[in-house]
Amino acid sequence: MFYEPRLNNSGLPIDPLKALVVPRPIGWISSVDGAGAVNLAPFSFFNLVADAPPIVIFAPSGQKPGGGIKDSRRNVEATGAFVVNLATWDLREAMNATSAGLPAGTDEAAAAGLTMVPSRLVNAPRVALSPVALECRYLQTVSLPSLDPAEPNDVIFGDVVGIHIDDRLITPEGRVDITIAKPIARLGYSLYTTVSETFAMKRPG
Repeated sequence: MFYEPRLNNSGLPIDPLKALVVPRPIGWISSVDGAGAVNLAPFSFFNLVADAPPIVIFAPSGQKPGGGIKDSRRNVEATGAFVVNLATWDLREAMNATSAGLPAGTDEAAAAGLTMVPSRLVNAPRVALSPVALECRYLQTVSLPSLDPAEPNDVIFGDVVGIHIDDRLITPEGRVDITIAKPIARLGYSLYTTVSETFAMKRPG
């Protein structure tokens, strides 16, 4: 089959694009507002896009019920910081709970039964039980074209200035075995997957 996503003419009940670009890592973003209230939300439009210096992006597209831009974007732009927490199999239910469209100013972490702990270099806290956390300083927001003027389509860039790794993930050889953490990633529809096994390939030449 062939279809044009802007025309929404696939003939399928749900646009299949998100089921094709997979798996997508989940940016579980914690931030605070100007008064110090915590916000925690997952984003599947997320990734590491550079390593020298390390830079991550996440896209808080869409609006919460009742209107207004995502709390995450507002907080990050106002305070200049956020943390990316690794979403894992053990934390899957809590991660999903933090995606609820709660009123602005609601502490999603507390609502999901999660404990937050202070970061080292930024004012945003991190999820205590997450085995990996990336402390980030806000760099910029890039506005992309949107098919709905009422729904911004923006990407936020952050400079990774500090990294927390649970020592359990580090092998005697000094490498990270990410399968121990069993990170989860987003597929299409309401489907997810886990990273539980790996294989190696060397580049030719």
